[in-house]
Amino acid sequence: MTLLAKYYVPGLCIEDHSIEVPLDWSAPDASERLSLFYRVVCAPENESRDMPLLVFLQGGPGGPGPRPLSPDSDGWIAEAVRHFRVILPDQRGTGRSSRVQASVARRFGTPRALADYLHHFLADSIIRDFEHLRRTEFGGRRWVTLGQSYGGFLTLTYLSIFPEAVLASFTAGGIPAIDAGPDTVYEHTVRKMMMKTRRYYERYPGDAARVAAVADALADGDVRLPNGDPLTVRRLQMLGGGMGMKPAPERLHWLFDQAFADGDGSVVCAGGIAGEDGASSAASVSSASRRPTLTDGFLMNVLSETESYNRPLYWTLQEFIYLNGGAEGQCAPADWAADRQIARHADMAPDARPLCFIGEAALPDMFATDSSLRPFRDAEELMMHDTRWGMIYDLDRLASNEVPLQAAVYHDDMYVPSELSLASLEHIGASHAWVTNEFEHDGIHGDSVFPRLYNEALDRGDLRAVFADRYC
Repeated sequence: MTLLAKYYVPGLCIEDHSIEVPLDWSAPDASERLSLFYRVVCAPENESRDMPLLVFLQGGPGGPGPRPLSPDSDGWIAEAVRHFRVILPDQRGTGRSSRVQASVARRFGTPRALADYLHHFLADSIIRDFEHLRRTEFGGRRWVTLGQSYGGFLTLTYLSIFPEAVLASFTAGGIPAIDAGPDTVYEHTVRKMMMKTRRYYERYPGDAARVAAVADALADGDVRLPNGDPLTVRRLQMLGGGMGMKPAPERLHWLFDQAFADGDGSVVCAGGIAGEDGASSAASVSSASRRPTLTDGFLMNVLSETESYNRPLYWTLQEFIYLNGGAEGQCAPADWAADRQIARHADMAPDARPLCFIGEAALPDMFATDSSLRPFRDAEELMMHDTRWGMIYDLDRLASNEVPLQAAVYHDDMYVPSELSLASLEHIGASHAWVTNEFEHDGIHGDSVFPRLYNEALDRGDLRAVFADRYC
């Protein structure tokens, strides 16, 4: 095990490591090599103890592993290091694992070559990386998995391909629709986007007029973000990406609170003519002289909330995480499923008022106007029509699964619909669900969700194999 560095942050001992993996696991000896970076984390008092292993499967797609400031900075870690030595990998293409970004995209001569390259950054390849890591760097010891969001998708891929490697699994907001494609998923999530927007305006009714005034200003003329990207109404709608997290309504409220530079920052001083329900008069849309001046800080905050420089794979791979090629490697194309489902709802149009926000949906407009995504645009278009994909779920294996799986299902989850999660769990052996509306999608980052999952599994006897013999 190659050690790159060892150090301490408050309450944690951390080791940095890296190994090589093939880009293409179907031809490992002939393939380009990638770096797979991972951290091993434990409580300082357990540094020399032989602890069982827990590997964290990060959400995403395209999300690097956590960078903890302390055990409490990411709530689940404090509980996990009490019982486990924790492995935090950066999934291929993220963090310090052969990071994919615009400069990498530009090295390919054709969009098809880039598209083919990106096919290797999905669940089937990620899990083969982790299994190689387990076998080569941890002596083949079986481990426990904890999957957050997309990490739950990865969990089911792991249980489909290498169930013998896993002692027990935990997931939080991460049980996908295992027998449905992206259209079914977005039929549900689009309705939840609309519901979350309604609840936001119900909580802060004055914000309907403020948001409408900003949207009218964008529709009326050329507004640029600090990096030069055009701020379209569609991009403004993408501020809803975090509406499935707490405290999203408050974050949006305070973001729009400082949108206008004129006078006291009210809609009236800014020249907006809108009712409390956000419905705009024709005058507010047509009169450039009354266009409000947006603050530099607001524009910077919009850029910060919607930019993709730090995670281009998140949007580039978004729809493809739902495509299961199965044993034949074939399935229907994604074909911009989110965009098609959104287009079915007039309330989600850019000119609708009150303006509806959009969350976790990759749209063509983003790849045309966002400079951090534009290098991927032509490859993305090709991938949207591809029909050959790897197998991510083996439905027969999942039905006969014997690895204890404890899942937190968030009833109001905007990104992973609970009704689809529960339908999937009915067809996964040895699975147990805790359904709650106390938390949003990011509940794992608090101090309650993982301890609850852990104790339920412990009380059920599902962790016997984990803590056998010397671990008692």
